[in-house]
Amino acid sequence: MSTVNKTVSGVEVVTISNIPGRDITENLGIVFGSSVQSRSFLFDIFATFRNMFGGEIRAYTKLLDTAQKEAVDRMARQAEAIGADAVVDVHFSTSQIAYKAAEIFAYGTAIKLK
Repeated sequence: MSTVNKTVSGVEVVTISNIPGRDITENLGIVFGSSVQSRSFLFDIFATFRNMFGGEIRAYTKLLDTAQKEAVDRMARQAEAIGADAVVDVHFSTSQIAYKAAEIFAYGTAIKLK
């Protein structure tokens, strides 16, 4: 995600601490969203072959991309539910929470704009 404004569920989402050209009128607090994705046995077989020959494992990249989009969407919906116009200072965290399962966690500050 870049610092370019992205609208998700009617809420602007940025990784910087403000919305360029807009004034923040209220800080509504932290909002977050997460997505846990797992791999299947077949998925791992194809990835193992790809790993043997080198290069990007596109299936993993797609899996993480899907998880990131879901996490951002859930975060934006949470912000929208509390009346936010935008989420600023968005950050991402990843972790392995179980064998063959990874989480992407998105969090930021929900704000109201003038």
